[in-house]
Amino acid sequence: MKNLLIVVLLLTGVLYATEEVKPFSVEKKYFLTFDKNTTCLVRQIKVYKEPKWVSKIEVRNGKTIYFCSPKSMFEFYHRPGKWFDIGVKSERDFSKIVVTDYETVKPINAETAFYVYGSRITSPAGDDLPAFESESAAKKFAKKYNGKRVLNFDQVSDALIRLLNGRI
Repeated sequence: MKNLLIVVLLLTGVLYATEEVKPFSVEKKYFLTFDKNTTCLVRQIKVYKEPKWVSKIEVRNGKTIYFCSPKSMFEFYHRPGKWFDIGVKSERDFSKIVVTDYETVKPINAETAFYVYGSRITSPAGDDLPAFESESAAKKFAKKYNGKRVLNFDQVSDALIRLLNGRI
């Protein structure tokens, strides 16, 4: 009887293993939970004053770092050692990077966002890179506000951030 049960279980497992399992789509939710005391690490500006520009990096050590703009976030991203007290040595220490979609003011994944370079719109940090969830929204914004290029996350280099900061 015991052997028969084992055979039945094995055959059932084989039948279900050959069946195609279809993945389902789950929308990830991103959050920006800041208050009137939350300050940008790079510029020491209160982030609540300009919610269209807020971004954050969550670190594997449990810390959450807020920024007053995507430019400030990228400044930290490319040179985390400058703020050694945070305990970040490289980008591998980051667990989640979130920016605010400039148009919808909704938190989005920074690594899949699109950034507009060269527009006439400025953030609390000066010349900046407004973020958008879709490339079409970024292109529309660039056309309206004289943006020069639409970039993805990997195209935003440390040299570009230095250029925006006037430190060529």
